[in-house]
Amino acid sequence: MPEILKVLVVDDELGIQKGCQRVLTEYKFTLPDVEDEISFEVVTTGSGEEALEILEKNPQDIVLLDYKLPGMTGLDVLSIMAEKKIETMAIMITAYASLETAVVATKQGAFDFLAKPFTPDELRSVIKKATKNLILQRQAKKLAEEKRQVRFQFISVVAHELKAPLAAIEGYLNIMNEGLVTDPAAQHQMVERCLLRLTGMRKMVTDLLDFTRIESGNKVREFVDLDLVEIARQSVETMSSSASARGIKIELVAPETARMTADRGEIEIIFNNLVSNAVKYNRDGGRIIITITQIPGGFRISVADTGIGMTEEEVGKLFGEFVRIKNVKTKNILGTGLGLSIVKKLALLYGGDVTVESHVDVGSTFNVILMEAQGPQQAS
Repeated sequence: MPEILKVLVVDDELGIQKGCQRVLTEYKFTLPDVEDEISFEVVTTGSGEEALEILEKNPQDIVLLDYKLPGMTGLDVLSIMAEKKIETMAIMITAYASLETAVVATKQGAFDFLAKPFTPDELRSVIKKATKNLILQRQAKKLAEEKRQVRFQFISVVAHELKAPLAAIEGYLNIMNEGLVTDPAAQHQMVERCLLRLTGMRKMVTDLLDFTRIESGNKVREFVDLDLVEIARQSVETMSSSASARGIKIELVAPETARMTADRGEIEIIFNNLVSNAVKYNRDGGRIIITITQIPGGFRISVADTGIGMTEEEVGKLFGEFVRIKNVKTKNILGTGLGLSIVKKLALLYGGDVTVESHVDVGSTFNVILMEAQGPQQAS
């Protein structure tokens, strides 16, 4: 449906009022990036006093304001509009156009000038320009508000995620500080729990830094010729201690080398997140199979585990920011809820994607497609 903008014509000449009303009521057009057709609803008045009453009772999108009015002038109206913070796109109509008038009116908030006598085409042109500016302002304001909301939600989630481990660490330290626990074994256990919480917090900070650099587009990407197999082996080695402690075997199925041009840090993030998750959400004595397969123009990385698996509903939420699958089986598993979101964003940067197949109590398989990078660029 068309977007209807309200226009107020303020002029003491009845002919100008009627002429503007007729031209603009019939005027319709579309703007780039605005799907709906734009049309106008026009009201008129012959005095500045009445114009202010209308603007206060029924806000207008655009006001065509005559400079020379009986009683208060158009500049007086502009001044009062500024004082009362009446937001509208003002266009000054005047037969007395001068540089001085233009400067004063602009300082008081006028967007443009329309000198008498003017043609219907000149009227339509200045209205179209004002409409475009108005739409852009509203889109910018809407975007700024959306960003503000995202920042607020982001900070709220971070604060919530950090509050629990901080409270736990503080509690353990207070108990030890007050001498309530004297048994060395119990004290050692409390220290271990504090260190575990700190490890989780450090991981969150690292994930947050990775996430914000990628999301903001400010991460400078350094492309080099690298071997996916070598990076996969490093990830396996990094997680081998945690996997061995629970009897989990990790197998790498890959060619001797799998070379591609990519940012090494980004590829390490992908492997580390996928292998780490496969260990954390696996069952004791389980198995992980990492497969690297060449495809036209790139590679497929698959990480399959024999873990707790997920329902269809859980899989649907998996790649959102700060999303953690919470149920009886995952309540004691630490995580930030950002890892897979980061993997998804990185895969998209390489012209690929991430998919997952999962079955409850059977396991999950994550498939990442990475296409060959084209050259140095920034994350966007």
